[in-house]
Amino acid sequence: MSLFYLIIGLVLLVIGGEFLVRSSVGLSLKLKLSKMIIGLTVVSFATSAPELIVSIQSALDGLSGLALGNVIGSNIANIALVLGATALIAPLAIDKDFFKFNWQWMMAFSVLLYVLLLSGNNLVRWEGFVLLTLLILFIFLLLRRARKKPDAIEIEEELQEAVWWKIIMFLILGGLALWQGSELLVKGAVDIAASLGIPESIIAVSMVAVGTSVPELAASIIAALKKEKAISLGNLIGSNIFNIGSVLGITAIIQPIQIEEKGMGLLNNDIYWMLGIAFLLLPMAFIPKKYEISRFKGIAFLGAYLLFLYLAFSTL
Repeated sequence: MSLFYLIIGLVLLVIGGEFLVRSSVGLSLKLKLSKMIIGLTVVSFATSAPELIVSIQSALDGLSGLALGNVIGSNIANIALVLGATALIAPLAIDKDFFKFNWQWMMAFSVLLYVLLLSGNNLVRWEGFVLLTLLILFIFLLLRRARKKPDAIEIEEELQEAVWWKIIMFLILGGLALWQGSELLVKGAVDIAASLGIPESIIAVSMVAVGTSVPELAASIIAALKKEKAISLGNLIGSNIFNIGSVLGITAIIQPIQIEEKGMGLLNNDIYWMLGIAFLLLPMAFIPKKYEISRFKGIAFLGAYLLFLYLAFSTL
């Protein structure tokens, strides 16, 4: 029954994430926000919604390891799994301006999270406010930069012509699917972890993290199969920034996150993987071919992710 809850939860998260992304884009178009802003802010936040809902639900249920592990695992999966799988289908071009802004902010958020967690093995409310405030600053600077650049993200014609009632309907359905999916996913994951004697933090960085990253993975692979314009790496990086700034920030404000002894693997191992995978984007973008994530590099990222999962479970 636990496996059934886990599968149904994952399905609802995929459906809810898709509905929320489409409704968010439609709403932004109705409010006449630029396509660049939509891609770098609204879509990034929408695809982080599964992580946010699951993390808040986990924290409220007293499962801090699940909440933190979900974000750390999702950030690893977004780059190593999602980017790796997408590059395997079609090489991805990298914007030359990418490392001047988005990547630096992602590394800053990642390092800050590590520092905050080291001081007391927890995230308290004031630290949550710091993360959320920095996210607001990031969005402000991002919007200011976006005004100086032409729109570069193509929006489906269907979304451009969406009517208000459809947008609101998808927004409500997406929210309900995410909420119910998170309930089932957390319940299934915790039950499986308990029955197998696996720490909740390991379940979080593996099954739960992959589940909440499915919206990004599905959208990226579909785009690659359709041979559309290369996926914007900035969107995945933006999702990682939102995961730390909004997901952990808001979760810590609602319910402080405490790492228990059985979840110390998050600090002793998993967070180093998150930092390492994020930093790996820098050399990967220039060696051997500049500004491209080739199929070979995609295989390397996927290999790193499989190694991460293997090491996570081999410690049991």
